[in-house]
Amino acid sequence: MPDNDPLENKIDTLLADEQYENHPLRDALVSLFRQYKNRQLKLERLASISDGYQWMAREQKELLSRRHQKQKRQLHRITNISDRYQSMLHAKNEELHKASTHDQLTGIPNRRLIQERIDTAAAEATRSGRAFSLAVIDVDDFKSINDEFGHDVGDRVLIRIAQALTSSIRAQDVCARWGGEEFMLLLPAVPGLQAVQVAERLRREVEQLLFKELSLAVKSSISIGVAEHQLNSKSSETITRADHALYEAKRGGRNKVILAP
Repeated sequence: MPDNDPLENKIDTLLADEQYENHPLRDALVSLFRQYKNRQLKLERLASISDGYQWMAREQKELLSRRHQKQKRQLHRITNISDRYQSMLHAKNEELHKASTHDQLTGIPNRRLIQERIDTAAAEATRSGRAFSLAVIDVDDFKSINDEFGHDVGDRVLIRIAQALTSSIRAQDVCARWGGEEFMLLLPAVPGLQAVQVAERLRREVEQLLFKELSLAVKSSISIGVAEHQLNSKSSETITRADHALYEAKRGGRNKVILAP
């Protein structure tokens, strides 16, 4: 109760009055008033303890809430970092995979990838009875281009030829850099005579390429050896036959297509 309680004021005034000093009930009133004050003090202490406990409980609750929010933010950041790491790792794996299966200069498939596709095509041909064809493509007089204009120009010529070859084939066909100035073309389910027609179209397109951006009188042509895969034979045998046909095209004057017998 507050200090200015009217009842307490009255009792204090009564006990302080000398005319009631010898009153028979004065001692009883003093005792009773002391008990009242003690109980009041205990109630105030209890109320203070209760308030303190409630304050501590609120502080503890707020502390736990702040910790929980902090942990949520930390977990969110960790999740974001993990997601970014996973994304970077996936992108890096994609880069590594592409680096292992694609030519660094031209960006088209490399020898390793097309060799796998050729082996797969050979196995499929054995099962289905449908043959495929291979074309080995060589840039004519490429050494003279390097010698006359430099290797940078030679690289740009290879890039343009690779673009011309890959832009003129079907989605299921595979054109790869076989090595140096040689390319390999896989034509699934295409017989030899039809493959020759495809090769002739590619030869003409390369022959008509212009390299105006080089500001140099660069001309290019390609020789092509074509071989139809023989069922139940090895893919390496088909590659060898296409190589022999390419050699005949080179020996026959270059810039032509020869079909392996």
